[in-house]
Amino acid sequence: MPAAPTHRFVDRLSAVPAAAWDALEAHGNPFLRHAFLLALEETGCVGGRSGWASQHLLIEQDGRLLAAAPVYAKDHSYGEYVFDWAWANAYQRAGLRYYPKLVVAVPFTPVTGPRLLIAPGADEAGLIALAGRALIERARALRASSVHWLFTPDRQTAALQGPHWLRRSGYQFHWENRGYQSFDDYLAALTAEKRKKVRRERRQVAEAGIALRVVSGTDAGEAEWNAMYGFYRATVARHGAIPYLTEAFFRRLGAALPDAVVLLLAERGGRYVAGALNLQGGNALYGRYWGCHADYHSLHFETCYYRAIEYCIDSGFARFEAGAQGEHKLSRGFLPVETHSLHWLAEPRFADAVADYLTQETGEVDRYRELLAEHSPFRREQP
Repeated sequence: MPAAPTHRFVDRLSAVPAAAWDALEAHGNPFLRHAFLLALEETGCVGGRSGWASQHLLIEQDGRLLAAAPVYAKDHSYGEYVFDWAWANAYQRAGLRYYPKLVVAVPFTPVTGPRLLIAPGADEAGLIALAGRALIERARALRASSVHWLFTPDRQTAALQGPHWLRRSGYQFHWENRGYQSFDDYLAALTAEKRKKVRRERRQVAEAGIALRVVSGTDAGEAEWNAMYGFYRATVARHGAIPYLTEAFFRRLGAALPDAVVLLLAERGGRYVAGALNLQGGNALYGRYWGCHADYHSLHFETCYYRAIEYCIDSGFARFEAGAQGEHKLSRGFLPVETHSLHWLAEPRFADAVADYLTQETGEVDRYRELLAEHSPFRREQP
């Protein structure tokens, strides 16, 4: 008889062989690849004083890695995109510590995907249950206030939800490929008003003398990465945000995951004036960071949405996820999609209060998502 699965935690991903980690089922999600997560650690984006301390969960049986999860001990709530600042403030007012907490997530990446990576053919339900128990046990050992699974897929959400884990709903805007053969084919599915708007915005970019280039990670060189990091820092400065990613990470990403990287670079007069960093995998394109050095009418829409949609159609991808939030995406063909997270709080009083709050919040989010869906930019089917 095989031995029962056991679990342990490691404080650095380099302790796990890349081949063993990547053999687990990630459904093609590029953000869950060993190289991506290791790059975050080894270029200083997590670890050190970042407030993200690796606590990766490994589940093994007879020396074989059966399942794993990217886990971090946090002493703040930045870079998660599932906002719990109100919970932290409530803890503080009650004289309790909210930090540290544990998060099962990809840092700085609001992309749904399996949070417990599982070997093909393994007992998914049993391993998820074991992972849930192991994380609660770890949280208690670290005197952490809570555990949070962020952007969980439907199956793992359903498997975890129960007395210990509170489900929270959110939404994002995703573009879906409905079998389009060209960008014009996609435009034809929009209402006349929206179709005219998209064409006008694309024309304004072209009339400004700007051309868009698609540059793969394989073809990106020093000039492209210098430009892309500059665009990222410009956006961070414009919004007063935190520069989570280091310049070394950008360069490491191109070297470690060249097949996953897709840069969309806007060129004018022989120089790059704007750009968007995307990753591809699992039949999808994921938009992550954008920036520009000068304001040009509609360039953001062309770089971040229209050219990316065109790329998805040409590549036969099923969907395009352009990042968190942004109701302005709706009129450009991105429809609201439900997202999930799961939460365990050690303090029973707060767990009960949060459960009541989430019941109300979920209803409000569902109603708002339904309202957004009523304003779809697509033509209604004729009866």
